[in-house]
Amino acid sequence: MKTRRTSRSSFPAGQSQKGVLALCLAAMASIPVLAQQPQSASPVVLDRVVAVVNNQAILASDLDTEMRLAVLDPGRVGRCALTPQRALQQLISRALIEQQVRQEDIDATEPTQEEVAARLGEIRKELPACVRQNCASEDGWKTFLASHDLTPEGVESYLRHRLEVLAFIELRFRQGISISHEEIETYYHDTLVPQYAAGEKIPPLDQVAPRIAEILLQQKVNVLFSGWLDNLRKQGEIEVLDPALEANEAPAKQGAGAQ
Repeated sequence: MKTRRTSRSSFPAGQSQKGVLALCLAAMASIPVLAQQPQSASPVVLDRVVAVVNNQAILASDLDTEMRLAVLDPGRVGRCALTPQRALQQLISRALIEQQVRQEDIDATEPTQEEVAARLGEIRKELPACVRQNCASEDGWKTFLASHDLTPEGVESYLRHRLEVLAFIELRFRQGISISHEEIETYYHDTLVPQYAAGEKIPPLDQVAPRIAEILLQQKVNVLFSGWLDNLRKQGEIEVLDPALEANEAPAKQGAGAQ
């Protein structure tokens, strides 16, 4: 990975349209403020670029959204809170993968609306954090979204990108990998069931077996996938513009389960 430190006030040549648009919006917003307030007033910053991945900007708002959406990731259950540094590494990995998807132009990875709706239904019925707030009901789902500062549109976009990346990874790396019924049962009894508090309704094995099989598949695929992603990082141009967000540990191995 080619990484360079850059001050917040400078931006790389060829910066993506998204980053340029954010800068233009900030400049436009400052015009009326400066006209009405003394020159000593501090400028209002609407957003800022925190990293650039092969000329694709990652904004501070993207980082904030990634941290809020972490509540929907079943792989984070029982783990420590997502830090800004690790969240940025996830975004960098996702950008590299999505760039590769576009480069290879694999239409089969684009999820249908039905697939997105099905995944959303699974989350609302099975994710322990959702079960506690009765997300299966509309009122419970609205309460859950509000409590985590999320929107239905944001969640749907997150799931759509997650499914697209998962499909791409499976096409590239899952050949020859199989999940046995014994592995599914072991995960159900040893990992999923302990996540529910005493008295909470636990979904039956046959209902969650497809989701468990997907999680186990993701874990196996990650072993093959991590080397491929490491190569993308080494070959890519990655700049972290905020020194406070530079990782103090090895980059996250962003596999299928981390998208």
